[in-house]
Amino acid sequence: MALAVAGLGLLGLCYGATWASPAKVFEALGGARGGSNVVIREWRLPRVLAGLVFGAALGVAGAIFQNLTRNPMGSPDVIGLDAGAYTGALVAITVLSGTSAQLAFGSVVGGVVAAAAVYLLSLGGGLSGLRLVVIGIAVNATLTAVNSWIVLRAELEVAIAAVGWSAGSLNGVDWADLRIPFAIIAVLLVLLVARSSAVHQAALGDAVAASTGVHLERLRLQMVLIGVGCTATVTAVAGPIAFIALAAPQIGRRLARSPGIPLLPAALTGAVLLQGADLLAQVLLAPVPLPVGVISTAIGGCYLIWLLIKEVRRT
Repeated sequence: MALAVAGLGLLGLCYGATWASPAKVFEALGGARGGSNVVIREWRLPRVLAGLVFGAALGVAGAIFQNLTRNPMGSPDVIGLDAGAYTGALVAITVLSGTSAQLAFGSVVGGVVAAAAVYLLSLGGGLSGLRLVVIGIAVNATLTAVNSWIVLRAELEVAIAAVGWSAGSLNGVDWADLRIPFAIIAVLLVLLVARSSAVHQAALGDAVAASTGVHLERLRLQMVLIGVGCTATVTAVAGPIAFIALAAPQIGRRLARSPGIPLLPAALTGAVLLQGADLLAQVLLAPVPLPVGVISTAIGGCYLIWLLIKEVRRT
């Protein structure tokens, strides 16, 4: 998967309105001047890095929630966290001026509020299992209806911008859009690495985790905040990108042949899926690039059908 990440990154730097050879890409990355070199460094490189970093963040967020719920359906886009982050961003766009800082803050607040709602409604069964997933689906449906109402009530220009942004897109991202989100994701991933051992212990069961000294409620709260932070940060920049967080952890688990949901394979798989989907989005209707969310939704929908069929057969 690491080799696939590197290969897709190089392909993303080569592909554009004009094809650049790998030698030209390495020359540009080495600091060479000239028009095509500036295009590679200033236009293509931010988009490629956004696909890799955001894909890894979504993969990790999905792994966190699937570990907590011990359910392959327990991902941020299924249990309403993406919809909550989108609600916060919509409020920032329609009520406030919609600056980058307001979008980031609104997305985080919306995601945290959605997570709190799911948690409080799930208290009877704890933050795990099918109960949380079902409640999350209900919260997701409610927030989706709220988001549609906000868009319908907005002014036409604002509504068009909000609907376009809701598809999830890496079109037009530049370095100014990525510096703060990359820093936030890096901090969240460092915190996650520090708690990764406890996360894997918790995935083995509450009794096993508690017997090894893991404070489950504290760990769950920390993991929820990290997962929401990753999801909301991506949403604030690129909009809600569906199904990467759902599919990446399960694909990574199967590739690693792990009994639980390993974090590193999930991150690498998420990076591969998002970067691959973005390349497809650029190629399919070239020279007009599609939003990457359209491709990820199509791929993720097929994956979701397969996963549901498999779960039904198992039960």
